[in-house]
Amino acid sequence: MGKSIFDPVHGTIALGPLELDLLSTPEFQRLWGIRQTGFAHLVFPGANHTRLEHSLGTFWVAARMAERLALAPEEAEPVRAAALLHDLGHGPFSHTLDGPLREVLGVGHEALSSRRIRGVDPLWPRDRTTVPSVLEEHELAPSDVARLVEPGPARPPRLPAAILHGAIDADRIDYLQRDAHYTGVAHGAVDAVRLLETLRPAGRRLAFAEKGRNAVEGFLLGRSLMYSSVYYHKTVRAAEMMAQAAVERHPGYPGAAEEFFAWRDAELLVRLSGVPGAGRALVGGLLDRRLYKRAFGWPRLPSGARSRWLRLARDPPRRRAFEDLLAERLHAPPGSVLLDLAGLESRTDPSEDWRTVLLVDGTRRARPFERHMPWGAFSSRPPAEWAVGAYVAPRFRSRAAGLRAAAARLLP
Repeated sequence: MGKSIFDPVHGTIALGPLELDLLSTPEFQRLWGIRQTGFAHLVFPGANHTRLEHSLGTFWVAARMAERLALAPEEAEPVRAAALLHDLGHGPFSHTLDGPLREVLGVGHEALSSRRIRGVDPLWPRDRTTVPSVLEEHELAPSDVARLVEPGPARPPRLPAAILHGAIDADRIDYLQRDAHYTGVAHGAVDAVRLLETLRPAGRRLAFAEKGRNAVEGFLLGRSLMYSSVYYHKTVRAAEMMAQAAVERHPGYPGAAEEFFAWRDAELLVRLSGVPGAGRALVGGLLDRRLYKRAFGWPRLPSGARSRWLRLARDPPRRRAFEDLLAERLHAPPGSVLLDLAGLESRTDPSEDWRTVLLVDGTRRARPFERHMPWGAFSSRPPAEWAVGAYVAPRFRSRAAGLRAAAARLLP
């Protein structure tokens, strides 16, 4: 017996017995409490959609892709399950806490999703671990599903893992449309119908027919623009850094922070606001929308300075110490200055690179998309417009005008 869910992006999503059983698990229901776009709702008021909605949408897209690729049932069913479960490991406010997650646990959210699917996540209570048993009841091996969620270092991924891991995959096709719908930003309004219609297998890799080139170009361009206009909007970044700083400045961090990543958004804010110190003040600012302001920064950096800032970005304790040194220069308490260093990093993951996209011509020969449209700038474009940005608590912004020169001089 199946059921249907009406989705504002994809319309009717049909769910079978396996999907309904997975939806009922505590691990999946937790996603109701995780906002898909972190703190973007503070800039785009409609952006209150959740990871659960996105997971349903990714399932729908993955199922359509599996049909287009004519996958056998024994391949398609694990893909559908993996698409539904691929975000189980996200921490509160989604990608907002990716940095602390890696600092505390040494892994990313995909690894946590894989562990939760296999039932070996130490952060998740054993008495509430039900996903592996549901998969086994439906004759699916949890380890097979987990490998599709976290396929390992091989790039580019092979079918059927490529349905969830590629420059154009089920995950991205859903979140671009969904985020565009709820934020009202048109850049993510990709032609998903055309993408699915022109999807082709090329050996064990994904490809798109030549007639789908415009849809491919629109997708890749739209994704790049969504980073600058939504995901890395300067006010969204201010809120995300405040939340990250509240976690990082919690007493006992990083050793006492493991449990944070199994919480929901509201749980995180409530628990952090109950502990005196910088974290409480930062959470209070988020709840009242008293957000930090960008005081200074550098849109571009010479190579020598860039390498020094990169070393700081990759050493979180050192970065926090430098933030507090700058706060001291303002005669402000610790946590009053926060550095946004996301613009230093290009999106270099091969799974995100448009050059992994293949087009198939009339002779069924697959060729790299770069031969048709050499958009190298979009492949290496940093997610943020500024290489380095410094945000300060609103009451100290007027004092921060002279801090830019001090930051360049004191940079370790």
